[in-house]
Amino acid sequence: MLQTLQTGPWLGLFDLLGIAVFAASGALAAAGKRLTLVTFAFFALVTGVGGGTVRDLLIGAPVFWVQDYRFPAVCMVMALLVWITPQRIWSEKALDWFDALGLAAYAVFGAAKSLAFGVPPLPAVMMGVITACVGGVIRDVLAGEPSILLRPELYVTAAALSAALYVGLVLFGIDGPLAAGIAAVAGFVLRGIAIHRGLALPGYRR
Repeated sequence: MLQTLQTGPWLGLFDLLGIAVFAASGALAAAGKRLTLVTFAFFALVTGVGGGTVRDLLIGAPVFWVQDYRFPAVCMVMALLVWITPQRIWSEKALDWFDALGLAAYAVFGAAKSLAFGVPPLPAVMMGVITACVGGVIRDVLAGEPSILLRPELYVTAAALSAALYVGLVLFGIDGPLAAGIAAVAGFVLRGIAIHRGLALPGYRR
């Protein structure tokens, strides 16, 4: 039964990976604005934990980073790493690629945690998307940039692919770690193609 699904060590790795790369993307956004170290840390934190915070509030779970110091600590470490790294190391697409990694990993984790808390499959997929996308939206708003959701290339679709594929594979009895790996790679590849080639769904036309 999905309602009795338990999170394991592998799921915690996906959580930390998603937070770390999202936090790095937040710090990189601050770097682009040439902000202070304190602001780097703030950007890293809200980007790293924003989506997961909304997810936990919606599914009735304890807010994860308030309960475990490792998560805000990871955000602070990533902010410091970006701060001390020469800007020439980062390409113009670095933020997009870090965001793509976080998107795929965190969509899987959000869906898996939701299933573990008894959320039905379809809402669990939606929780995966919220987990993956909200942090990036907060980051862009704080940076005064157009939201990443408004860019033409695929973004939410990649998160939805990861979350839906994970839930679908679990429903078919695939082992959790294997399902998570397949789903995360699929979402990352789709987002990577979108970044590299500008792949996008058609827009609304009257």
